[in-house]
Amino acid sequence: MPKIAKELSALEVKRLTCRIDPETGEATEVRYPVGGVSGLLLRITPSGSRQWILRAKVGNRRPDMGLGPYPEISLAQARDKAREMKEKIRSGIDPLEEKRTLKRALLAEQISTLTFQKAMEKYIKMKAKEFRNPRQEKQWTNSLNTYAIPHLGKLPVREIDLPHIKQVLDPIWETKTETANRVRARIENILGWCAIHGYRSAENPARWQGYLDEVYPSPEKIKKRGHFAALPVDDMPEFMRDLKKRTGTAARALEFLILTASRTNEVIGDKRIGKAGVTWQEIDLARKVWTVPADRMKSEKIHRVPLTDSAIELLKGMGEGSPEDLIFPGPKGGIPSNNFLTALLKRMERPITAHGFRSTFKDWARERTAYADEVSELALAHVNSDATRAAYARSELIDKRRLMMADWEQFCMHGETKKESGKVVAIGEGKG
Repeated sequence: MPKIAKELSALEVKRLTCRIDPETGEATEVRYPVGGVSGLLLRITPSGSRQWILRAKVGNRRPDMGLGPYPEISLAQARDKAREMKEKIRSGIDPLEEKRTLKRALLAEQISTLTFQKAMEKYIKMKAKEFRNPRQEKQWTNSLNTYAIPHLGKLPVREIDLPHIKQVLDPIWETKTETANRVRARIENILGWCAIHGYRSAENPARWQGYLDEVYPSPEKIKKRGHFAALPVDDMPEFMRDLKKRTGTAARALEFLILTASRTNEVIGDKRIGKAGVTWQEIDLARKVWTVPADRMKSEKIHRVPLTDSAIELLKGMGEGSPEDLIFPGPKGGIPSNNFLTALLKRMERPITAHGFRSTFKDWARERTAYADEVSELALAHVNSDATRAAYARSELIDKRRLMMADWEQFCMHGETKKESGKVVAIGEGKG
């Protein structure tokens, strides 16, 4: 007859600890019989975790059956649970198999009822770790909440089919084509994730190739291409004269942006994501070079910008600060707002954008100079996978770019380029 364990009180159970090995002095796992129900044990590990265990014969096995953690499950509750399980065993029921069956049923229920709303939230939470920019998570959420959720939000993902996708896309495919295609791609990604995780088995009704391309006209053929409003090349000298008459940090930031053909966030940063603009540590006044760090470049690569005499004079006029100080801070000393330059252009009554000056620069380089296209493309830090341009990108063509930016400075200030600019024509001649 098996030994009957002493029935411990709640206080006695509370005082139980793991065992210390007398030889090594290390804590070891121990299981204490607590009595009241034969086979009921409290398992204590060296880490201090405590778990109720019931050891009872089920058929030819004597498995460990977990009853939950202590003290979340009290001694009295553990004894009640143990009695219930032993009663099931006496009735021919395997408690472990019953538990597995219930778990499978719950999982099947979750799979069959997962809605698009929940799937979207799970997918974006997972994907957010890969986003380069924190704004992307908000963009995904906003676009799907606006266009997809009203039609798909409450639907189980296993039921979503072509008619549901058409409800989302039909109203916006030809009027908001670029947005519609982004929404379509995002839905495709979410439903693809659902298929991988077993939430649906049917083909993806949001995929383009071989499916929706038979339903809608190609986005490339119907979307309205929006370009940043740019200043005509011939208006550049007059605009620059007007700009130089204006005081304030915004005017100097825009002038620097024009002279370097840079992007707005490269110069003033992006307040929405807390990314700072150009700082003094990026400027080498002696070598006349601005080194833009990779994390502020669209290409995610360091970009070296040759600085003209006017750009250097402008920087010196800002009053050099500490290495980490912003050169073009906002009114309160921090990162300027995102309409910092836009507001200036509105005050100047110019219906153009700051980014548009890059187009003006490109038009000037293409129409008014003999510089190779690769030189202006490198000045603009455009990403290009073409092997020839990639080779030039590696060399940076810094000397030719310095000549070109000097000519651009001359044109901006006086409406003409230096006479020697036409000599920089052939690709590969001179120093890179």
